[in-house]
Amino acid sequence: MKLAIAVLLAAAAAGCKPPPEGRHDFEPAAIERGRTVVAAAGCAACHAFPDIDWPKGRAGPDLTAFDGRGPIAGALPNTPANLAAFVRNAPVAKPGSTMPAMPISRSEARDVAAYLYGISDD
Repeated sequence: MKLAIAVLLAAAAAGCKPPPEGRHDFEPAAIERGRTVVAAAGCAACHAFPDIDWPKGRAGPDLTAFDGRGPIAGALPNTPANLAAFVRNAPVAKPGSTMPAMPISRSEARDVAAYLYGISDD
């Protein structure tokens, strides 16, 4: 009986999902560049950010606690590469998205992703 329980527990443990990835670790300079890009590109016209006082748009989701969210736009796995692709060209990254393509470079998009992952509520 003990063997059966041990086998059952081992099988259950093997079937568990791996633990969630740790939080992302970006360079502070990338996070600051990302914030600068967000401010310059006017992202706050549609989204609220914790460290941008005005405007605090409401057309898009509130991003005051972005870190730790689930899928990007409810569909894409929440990875830095997917987030950078989405913020740069949402209609291509997730067809049907109402977010427009942004006039930012790939490098700037990676910095924006770093900034967004740096926004947490803890």
